[in-house]
Amino acid sequence: MTKAKTPTAPVLDTRALNRATLDRQLLLRRSPLSARAGIEHLLGLQAQNVKPPYYALAARLDGFTPEELSGLMAERAVVRIVTMRSTIHTHTAADCLTLQPLVQAARDRELGNFRRGLVGVDLDRLASLARELVEAEPRTMKELREALLVEWPDADPQALAIAARCKLPLVQVTPRGLWGRSGQVALTTAEHWLGRPAEPAPTPDATVLRYLAAFGPASVKDMQTWAGLTRLREAFERLRPQLVTFYDPNGVELFDLPDAPRPAADTPAPPRFLPEFDNLLLSHADRTRVVPPEYWGRAWQGNVAHRTFLVDGFLAGVWKLDGHHLVVEPFGRLTKAQRDEVTAEGARMLDTMHKGTSYDIRFGTVVGP
Repeated sequence: MTKAKTPTAPVLDTRALNRATLDRQLLLRRSPLSARAGIEHLLGLQAQNVKPPYYALAARLDGFTPEELSGLMAERAVVRIVTMRSTIHTHTAADCLTLQPLVQAARDRELGNFRRGLVGVDLDRLASLARELVEAEPRTMKELREALLVEWPDADPQALAIAARCKLPLVQVTPRGLWGRSGQVALTTAEHWLGRPAEPAPTPDATVLRYLAAFGPASVKDMQTWAGLTRLREAFERLRPQLVTFYDPNGVELFDLPDAPRPAADTPAPPRFLPEFDNLLLSHADRTRVVPPEYWGRAWQGNVAHRTFLVDGFLAGVWKLDGHHLVVEPFGRLTKAQRDEVTAEGARMLDTMHKGTSYDIRFGTVVGP
């Protein structure tokens, strides 16, 4: 039997990985970065729903207001578009035009899942026609389905619209995404909305470095999980001479930037209230650096994700706004000091996100498995 190779690089335990990741995610202490700079550093914010990016920045940035992000969206400085993991993200305009081409391979794989409904459909013709439609005026997915069905009446209507989304960089136009506003999802191309052509896709190497700055230390599989891509090993190997390496407690090799912050494992980590789908919980193959094994799967119910909160840097429970109550539901028992800290952080979050509205903060029943 072959003897397991003994790691020669330092081992980072779970708490050390936790603190390093929280620091990169701007969750150890609030950052003075602007909303635009914060979104750029984090390589985008998960945004299946409208509100999560706002709450994500409120947890991370000092002095953030919802109006700041809403203003950026109104100015088209940031946009909502499907990118990593085939999910909607809020990106800066520059990253929208570069990261989307980088992760196009995932869109191509998604398109393959609908091929049975696209028999006889010329996908290049579909992309050209869809571009003409959405650049003439923003279209809903329903409107796009109906228009494309005229050209291919025997195709599956949903598959036609999905194919358009996979073939084109479609952004959600405002007022969708603006704070305090409502609006259905209407789409046009990123190039049309932003008034400039797409940029060449960045090399995987450049994005590896940015990923490590925001999520490291990390393994190859971690980044592949974040991006929804495969075959990134070669990029990491090309970069190996300029990176440092560690191992996690399971012997998995981790890569990192030499000068990136790696705080001591006992560095204090204040409570933080996070939105549903926060990238902190979705961007590593091994999520134990943030999610204790006993709480795995507890932040989800079917396809619905709960809003979560951290205590001592780790997932500790879920929260919700119920009328004029902030209801905090921990997964385990909190000490009085921890409850006081969670209450104070909850009050700060509410003052940031809902200034002028009075809320009671309540601890609900401890959520069991």
